[in-house]
Amino acid sequence: MINFAEVNKNLALKLMLVHVFIIGLANYIVQFPLEIFGLKVTWAMFLFPLVLVATDLTTRLTNKHQSRVVVGMAFIPAAVVSAALSDWRIGVASAVAYLIGQLFDVTVFQKVREKYSSWWVAPLVSGIFANIVDTYAFFGAAFYNSTNEYMAANWLAIANADVVFKTIVSLVIILPIYGVVLNHLLNKIKKEQ
Repeated sequence: MINFAEVNKNLALKLMLVHVFIIGLANYIVQFPLEIFGLKVTWAMFLFPLVLVATDLTTRLTNKHQSRVVVGMAFIPAAVVSAALSDWRIGVASAVAYLIGQLFDVTVFQKVREKYSSWWVAPLVSGIFANIVDTYAFFGAAFYNSTNEYMAANWLAIANADVVFKTIVSLVIILPIYGVVLNHLLNKIKKEQ
């Protein structure tokens, strides 16, 4: 359920634009595979986790209703932008995976946050699970039996590697970024009060 009385529409619009930008760019660069330590991955694994940072910060600093509205608002524009920058199948796959993964992230984040007071537990747990859900949903829908022969033949291996690397990137880079941004925003909020 969404309680629209607890939603700041101006903030939702700004955050939706951030999500669409990150998703569009990630879905453009997902088409360019690379190898790291012999594993096939994509450049998008470095960029897409920033959407989780935006979603989790929104949930923590506002509420789960605000986050769900942002995800819902970004769904269609993200599909259109992704399809324009890559192709229609990637656009649709991305939008569906984004919607499922982000709504899953908001739910898990909120439940974990209610149980643990440490700032890092909720984004860590929800981020890992959301990355798994989003990655397999996206790669399966985008590249299973696709006309891109390389990606059709390797999508599962790439998805497996992406999950591993996204988890590492989330732990080493994204979680610290989340902590720094959260601290900055909390200090800014305190000064404004």
